[in-house]
Amino acid sequence: MTEHRADGSSMADVSGKAVTHRRALACGSIYLGEEAFLQVVENRLEKGDALSLAEFAGIMAAKQTPALIPLCHPISLNRVAVHPVARPATSAVEIFCYAEIAERTGVEMEALCGLSVALLTVWDLAKPVNPALRISGTRLLFKSGGKNGTWQHPDGLPAEARQLLERYSERK
Repeated sequence: MTEHRADGSSMADVSGKAVTHRRALACGSIYLGEEAFLQVVENRLEKGDALSLAEFAGIMAAKQTPALIPLCHPISLNRVAVHPVARPATSAVEIFCYAEIAERTGVEMEALCGLSVALLTVWDLAKPVNPALRISGTRLLFKSGGKNGTWQHPDGLPAEARQLLERYSERK
């Protein structure tokens, strides 16, 4: 077993970094099974509209990231958007979470936190129909800004991700 470090933890010092426009896009999927999928996309779940509630929950979670992830810097988000996409062939919903800021530190954790809570919201609402749900593929697809410039996931971007990035880059 490895020994725990006793020298403590600390937030990264970002005081010397330049304020830049930074963006991040994360995605992941929830596999619902046929009946739960139909109820989600047709808005027939007893608990309510899973996709709309997931959008709101994801936005709220992104705003709370520094309260949930211990060493994240508190930042002022310029924009957070959550976009669910139905995938009938796999009875899944893929969710994209976009976040942007003008700050000294990145916004990846906010996009990932928003995504995770959006996926969990769909889970919570769909579990009475099918408790055998599965979340997978949670990943960062894109980030830009800062000293490292633009990064894109090596597996490429789904068409919806490219469309979202284009839509939000036009609105700067």
